[in-house]
Amino acid sequence: MTSPRRRSDAALARLAALHPKSIDLSLDRIARLLKRLGDPQDALAPVVHIAGTNGKGSTLAFLDAMLAAAGYRVHAYTSPHLIRFHERIRLAGSEIGEEMLTGLLEECERVNAGAEITFFEITTCAAFLAFARTPADIVLLETGLGGRLDTTNMVRRPALTAITPVSRDHERFLGGDLAGIAAEKAGILKPGAPCVLARQPAAAAAAIAERAAQIGAPLYRQDADWSARPTRHGFRFTGRHRTLDLPAPSLFGPHQIGNAGMAVACAETLAESPAKSLAGFRIGDAAIRAGIARARWPARLQELDARAWGLPDGWALWLDGGHNPAAAEALAGIAAGPWADRPLDLIFGHMAGRDPAAFLAPLAPHTRRARTVGIPGEPNAIPAADCAAAARAAGIDADPAPDVGAAIRALVGADAGAPGRVLICGSLYLAGAVLRAGQ
Repeated sequence: MTSPRRRSDAALARLAALHPKSIDLSLDRIARLLKRLGDPQDALAPVVHIAGTNGKGSTLAFLDAMLAAAGYRVHAYTSPHLIRFHERIRLAGSEIGEEMLTGLLEECERVNAGAEITFFEITTCAAFLAFARTPADIVLLETGLGGRLDTTNMVRRPALTAITPVSRDHERFLGGDLAGIAAEKAGILKPGAPCVLARQPAAAAAAIAERAAQIGAPLYRQDADWSARPTRHGFRFTGRHRTLDLPAPSLFGPHQIGNAGMAVACAETLAESPAKSLAGFRIGDAAIRAGIARARWPARLQELDARAWGLPDGWALWLDGGHNPAAAEALAGIAAGPWADRPLDLIFGHMAGRDPAAFLAPLAPHTRRARTVGIPGEPNAIPAADCAAAARAAGIDADPAPDVGAAIRALVGADAGAPGRVLICGSLYLAGAVLRAGQ
């Protein structure tokens, strides 16, 4: 069933039309509009600013759940959305309401007065207004692209920054050099604000450390200052002052131990902050355990109702929005480990500007067959036939399908032998389309 059109949909469509004819990564446009709006980004509760290539959304979800379990009011800004725009702006644990969102979008539109500005820039202004006007104890901001020139980097004095693992992604904007990409991510570091740092490739670690030293940002590094190591029933976090035996993360996959560990390290660092705005700030052990067990982050290895999608008994259906080779490596590790009990079939879609063969290469040794699809409503999606050709080039038996439902029927109808596990993957936009279809 098609959702009724909301007033916010019309506002968002008008804002998208303000997009500059040529994109230059710059903060000039958003700085201009924020100034006209009264610089709401300077009136926020203490901010945790999170950058990285993979895991930043999951890290934010774990930290959000810990903070909520400790009784704090938490605002959060994430992107992209999966089903509706409101997901991007959460106020004290709930998605922003339609009336408030529409009012803020129209206010930003009116004050911007038709000037060129990107969709992400002007909607980030709306988020800052929402956060400044709604009481909270802490604000969690996820960068969209990069860090140094990301719209969220208009926050000048974060209480804490965090950088999850850095790898190659968005190379059209960030370049293909890992040290250069890491330097862009390190642009969120601010003088005196501590940074929780995940384990990094050597080139990325060196670039981040260089930036931290230049501006005087203390680093709290994985393996040096904190660790998160698997145990039989979960993982053990070791920080500067305590060791905690914690449950298995609610989000599936071995890589989530690192993301949960990042969140615990952030909680520990916030509690130790000398900032007056964080005086008395504490997240107890019970809240940390509860947050790790309760965190939810849709389309990150999310199990779907296989029977609702027409799969026979014995089959399983999973959804993941990872879209770069590092995400595929994590999926391949799961395919070789917890998922080695049954054959793996893929339903794959990808956006233009990315290399589908590079994404599929790590998964190829673990994949029985694949069906590829276009992504509904996305003109920049790679056609299903081209995705199938890339999959075959990566060594996967693949054919295109008109949509996800047809792909599932084709996989089930093939000479499959044992019941399989179907993984829908390759794009958050595809994941969003699947979740919308399942509503």
